[in-house]
Amino acid sequence: MAKTFTRDEVAKHNTEEDVWFIIDSKVYDVSDFLDAHPGGEAVLRQVAGTDATASFYNLHRHEVLAKYEDLCVGTVQGEKPSIITPKPGDLSPVPYAEPLWLSPVFKSPYYNESHRRLQKAMRVFQDKYITPEAQAREADGKYISQELIDRMSQAGILHMRLGPGKHLHGVNLLDGAVKGEEFDYFHDLIMGQEGSRANARGFQDGNMAGMVIGLPCIMNYMKDQQRKKAIMDEVFSGKKKMCLAITEAFAGSDVAGLRTTATKTPDGKHYIVNGTKKWITNGVFSDYFVTGVKTDRGLSVLLIERGEGVETKLIKTSYSTVAGTTYITYDNVKVPVENLIGEENKGIYVILSNFNHERWTMACGSVRNMRTVVEECLKWSHQRIVFGKRLIDQPVIRLKLAKMIALVESHQSWLETITYQMCNMPYKDQSRYLGGPIGLLKMSVTRAAHEIADESMQIFGGRGLTQSGMGRVIEMFHRTYKFDAILGGAEEVLGDLGVRQAMKEMPKSML
Repeated sequence: MAKTFTRDEVAKHNTEEDVWFIIDSKVYDVSDFLDAHPGGEAVLRQVAGTDATASFYNLHRHEVLAKYEDLCVGTVQGEKPSIITPKPGDLSPVPYAEPLWLSPVFKSPYYNESHRRLQKAMRVFQDKYITPEAQAREADGKYISQELIDRMSQAGILHMRLGPGKHLHGVNLLDGAVKGEEFDYFHDLIMGQEGSRANARGFQDGNMAGMVIGLPCIMNYMKDQQRKKAIMDEVFSGKKKMCLAITEAFAGSDVAGLRTTATKTPDGKHYIVNGTKKWITNGVFSDYFVTGVKTDRGLSVLLIERGEGVETKLIKTSYSTVAGTTYITYDNVKVPVENLIGEENKGIYVILSNFNHERWTMACGSVRNMRTVVEECLKWSHQRIVFGKRLIDQPVIRLKLAKMIALVESHQSWLETITYQMCNMPYKDQSRYLGGPIGLLKMSVTRAAHEIADESMQIFGGRGLTQSGMGRVIEMFHRTYKFDAILGGAEEVLGDLGVRQAMKEMPKSML
């Protein structure tokens, strides 16, 4: 890189054995790379001795240059690279690529310095440690590594993903970025959105999502305090994995339709559990199963440990097997009565209490993923040349972008409004007043995701159908956005919940 060349000197390297070109003022010697080029040597020979910047960015993502940086032999004399190479932790300068509160131009009443410190620290961690593994695991389908789990545990990330609470008090959170006692739902929102930036939807769920929705049941409803603390310590340390096993082939959103049974033994010391669970996230690598069961007079929730009679089988879905989506069989599983979570026959309250935070968390991640798609489309439309023009110079493309931006910004604003209520409303009131609004938010977010997936695909064309290269983020989003429309409650069920809750508050008011 210390060497400099004039453009005339580079132009001379245009022979059968000698191929150089320029990309963004950097000079590349690909003479020994011709046979190895994935796109064939003819493409490289076509730009030999020239400035190939426009051609390169019409075909490749910027990150490709980092992969082949050893081919760079110098720079053009008197010139400096102009294209931004992001570093871990950097904010994107692309308009609307970040929430408005992260722009120095815009102000927000919701975020303080502790939120900004957490965002910065989490983004650095995400970029350095989570995203590289997420991309690798999304591709090979292997489960999350114990090394990354341990690193997240030591940084307090596993603790923070469960939201505010006493479990954070005294925990070192990302080297002091925020104190556990001051951690609120806006910190929680930041964790959800920053953690989604890997653009690997299967890994997003494979990254301990089962813990996020399963462990709160233990924290809030397990009566044996000593046992509760032991389990929490095991899970937060990453030594044990946990999942929430509610859904069955017979009952999805219809939780009351569960068929898995738990029958007490004559001595009253154990439950015998029989049944199946389906589409359980992280189940194949979990040690603990927070399981919804049918008892004699209602629903109950049991903590079941992996052991005799518990079998798990991987289910392949639209996203990567890294998520560990599972079919579980319980065959005469003996469970101590002490493993009852909450009250017997009143497990519906345990299950329902979890839904608000789960659905809100999913909305956080989905809005962030939508925003990333907008960023990708803005970048692509500025660099893609077709019919002699950039895509962005076409009014029809600008209209698509306008629609996408409006959907992202409006839902981020709605999300922040609800988050503010969560920060200022007692927990018991949240169950009454926020279940409907959160359900409507999630429903609307996933409807917006549908529109954004469609418009982004039209902007990227064939590249949006390809799992690698320029359109890989678009392909991933288009293939996986429906997970958020189904998991945690289908759109139709949540929309109905929102309206039915509104009906309860309807006054005797007539037109």
